[in-house]
Amino acid sequence: MGVRKKIRAQQIKEEKKQQAFAKLTGCPTSPRKMRLVADLVRGVEVEKALQILKFNSKEASINLEKLLLSAIANWQAKNEDLSIEDAGLYVKEIYVDSAGMLKRLRPAPQGRAHRIRKRSNHVTLVLGNKIVQSK
Repeated sequence: MGVRKKIRAQQIKEEKKQQAFAKLTGCPTSPRKMRLVADLVRGVEVEKALQILKFNSKEASINLEKLLLSAIANWQAKNEDLSIEDAGLYVKEIYVDSAGMLKRLRPAPQGRAHRIRKRSNHVTLVLGNKIVQSK
């Protein structure tokens, strides 16, 4: 491996150390409902985001709160020597993708049937540091 390539690989490794992510797959909530809650915490500091999710009345906020706590734990596992308060963690990215659909039939008038699509989603949450450590 060349010198430039090695230096660049080390830089990427350091950048990844500053980020932590968590994924929630196959959550049985429609993506549209989940995006409403996800938009509330995008770009917000971690402590404030936890409070927003804790006091939100939507059911999707319960799953997102657990996901955020998981991402925080993942960040702590990577950075054991740093504290969360000093790091300035915030929700860098959060996106909701559609997952598989359960298709059900509901009886309709005159012997017909309507298809009911029970949607589910995947949520990916990435935490970042606002304060960059200098060595």
